[in-house]
Amino acid sequence: MSLQDVGPVVLLGAGKMGLALARGWIAGGLPPGQLVLVDPFAGDAAKKFADENNVRLLKTTEHVLTHVLVLAVKPQSMAEAMQQVLPSVGLQTLVISIAAGISLKTLTLGLDTGRVIRCMPNTPAQVGKGITGAVGGLDVTEADRALASDLLGSAGQVVWFTEESKLDAVTAVSGSGPAYVFYLVEALAVAGMRQGLEPGQAMQLARQTVVGAAALIDVTSTSVSILRETVTSPKGTTAAALAELMAPDGLEALMDRAVLAARMRSEELGRDSG
Repeated sequence: MSLQDVGPVVLLGAGKMGLALARGWIAGGLPPGQLVLVDPFAGDAAKKFADENNVRLLKTTEHVLTHVLVLAVKPQSMAEAMQQVLPSVGLQTLVISIAAGISLKTLTLGLDTGRVIRCMPNTPAQVGKGITGAVGGLDVTEADRALASDLLGSAGQVVWFTEESKLDAVTAVSGSGPAYVFYLVEALAVAGMRQGLEPGQAMQLARQTVVGAAALIDVTSTSVSILRETVTSPKGTTAAALAELMAPDGLEALMDRAVLAARMRSEELGRDSG
């Protein structure tokens, strides 16, 4: 299905992630007249997007036809959001939620429908380089999955799961993952400054190193392990650094703790919202 044939799409929550998806939909061919942004506290970015793309921006979903309803609100706000949109959810409505930790059961009970897809995109969706993990509810059809894949795929890759429990891990790895990479850039720049580089030089080197490495990963099917090995000469400078990063208490152990902490928080958010 082409995005030109989808609609109307109602996006509840015009924050950074919601707008990232909306930009992808418009770029992917969704007619602006088929997109409705709903946010009672819309910021300047949402207002600017709506004006520039001739998209409706409303405060509520009242009297709005919802063929596809995308819930892009914070997990803590989901209970209130579901109460507000419930009158707008009908048999014709496919619901897509991107709220971390909010289970299919909670969404199904709160919206009185089994046509619910729970997913977790990430912020590189803003530049079409995102990745989204998704799982469908009991009443989601193959056509629903295809429609959701078209919408979510406009902002990057989509990975479907059969087990909902995997979504908390997806949240911890790719949902929160961009922040880990950004912090890696910060840490690498600080390490460079401690070795005598000027702050601007250190940050430029760190940023472009990560950008370049990511671009190399993107254009090759070679495994990242092989790519790492091609940079690592025996007993060279990279090998000396990797000996520290790959130590028992090194990066792998640290990342394991970080991802576990993020997963546990995702699960907590789900319990708090229930």
